[in-house]
Amino acid sequence: MHDRKRCRRQLSNACQEAVTSHWAEAYPKLADAAEHWRYQPATDSLTAKTILVTGAGDGIGATTAKTLACFGANVVLLGRTRQKLEAVFDWIEAHTETEPVIVPADLALIDEDSVGTLRDSIASTYGTLHGLINNASKLGPKVPLAHYPYGEWMDVMQTNVNAAFLLTKGLFDLLHESGDACVLNISSTVGHAGRAYWGAYSASKFALEGLSQILADETETAGHIRVYSINPGGTRTNMRAEAYPLEDPNSLPHAEAHMDLFLYLLEGARSGKDLPPTGSLIDCKTWDVNQ
Repeated sequence: MHDRKRCRRQLSNACQEAVTSHWAEAYPKLADAAEHWRYQPATDSLTAKTILVTGAGDGIGATTAKTLACFGANVVLLGRTRQKLEAVFDWIEAHTETEPVIVPADLALIDEDSVGTLRDSIASTYGTLHGLINNASKLGPKVPLAHYPYGEWMDVMQTNVNAAFLLTKGLFDLLHESGDACVLNISSTVGHAGRAYWGAYSASKFALEGLSQILADETETAGHIRVYSINPGGTRTNMRAEAYPLEDPNSLPHAEAHMDLFLYLLEGARSGKDLPPTGSLIDCKTWDVNQ
């Protein structure tokens, strides 16, 4: 027993050193974060997997896209601002051997036809889809419900919930056909405990968690798709700064600190570990790979 534990610890240390040394120059924030990760993936753990990330041009989305590419995934970069997507695309092309693509799209305007076109494009380019990360969000105004603008409410709900539904529905067959797909819906603390003045953003995250649970229940028996709702907690992003303008950003972790959880869930069977039950809500700050 002690020998097996020692071997696992040595393997974990070796993986950590490989990640740290490999990205120390090209991606120092990732290398620094990897030293404290609770799960240490192999540097090729996502090779040949195709994963779509929404909101891939900035914040947690950009960090996720770059990290997944660092570990071998071909990333479909979906976002509203082409310039930001191109910056992430260029970085991935310069530092990895993967094949990213850019999909400029405003989730506030996305519909079934545009998702159908996206589905056909992914199928022709990659053949299948192994992961969908519904990360893109709009904060909306922080005002009392009695004064919340209806148009803003609908815009936030469309971006944060309806678009996630449309993408999940439209890409479902590609995910199912992969045999071991993972859907990550990025939630929030205010998505399971309502808070004054968070309006549509809070309501949308409640809805997104419900969407995760429904999809998980519908796909659990077939076992081809795992679904998780992820709460990053306070993270050093532009959206966080917009929501908490007086907060010291240096008191918050970079998004890279959360990437071990993302990698662990997206690896699926490749991780060699027991995975959380599909439908789980997982907190980035408190999760434990050994639970």
